[in-house]
Amino acid sequence: MILGFNHSGFVVQDIDLMVAFYRDTLGLTVMNEIDSVAPPEGDHTGIPGAHRTLVFVGKPEGDHALELVHFIGPPSPDGHLHRHQLGAAHICFDVTDLEALHKELSSKGVRFVTEPIMTDTPEGLRRGICYAQDPEGNYVEFIQPPTASSS
Repeated sequence: MILGFNHSGFVVQDIDLMVAFYRDTLGLTVMNEIDSVAPPEGDHTGIPGAHRTLVFVGKPEGDHALELVHFIGPPSPDGHLHRHQLGAAHICFDVTDLEALHKELSSKGVRFVTEPIMTDTPEGLRRGICYAQDPEGNYVEFIQPPTASSS
């Protein structure tokens, strides 16, 4: 029955800050922006009368987007789940050169939880992984799938 993925979402406090991070820092494109108001009896969110700004970011050639959800009313409570708590989430991006990306994003002030961990496969390919956080503390994973080693 499932055809594939459509989008993932993060609830965010500062929609402008978060759009700037995903658009300007990570290079994604704003695909759609919606002002959403639920009817008084509620809608699919289960929050009657919820007023939200929804901004979808992604790659135009991609088939998956990240939805940034900002609740105008009722406002989201303060706080954030630690990465090992139930309900915590992250988004993962495939990248072509993890070490170069890490250097570039570090120079832009992106907070990394881990340095790139690079390993070589028995086939002579190089792969890597690391985690960062966006400005509101959501976890962002970067994976370099196995590629030809430059060494």
